[in-house]
Amino acid sequence: MIRKTSAGVPSDPQWFKSSYSSSGDGNDCVEIASAPGTVRVRDSKRSSDGPLLGFTRDSWAAFVAYAAGS
Repeated sequence: MIRKTSAGVPSDPQWFKSSYSSSGDGNDCVEIASAPGTVRVRDSKRSSDGPLLGFTRDSWAAFVAYAAGS
């Protein structure tokens, strides 16, 4: 994954765009942000008004490990 940060207010979590989620036009991306004890996930197209998913670090690690194996 290549980390591409998004700009925001300093108190906002630092979001990273996954280079693996691009469809070629750069608009279909998943962004993640790490917070204490939590990993947050959002759709980059709806970053300001869309829903956020939250995972424990262990759950996120298990998901990434599973996805990497498929």
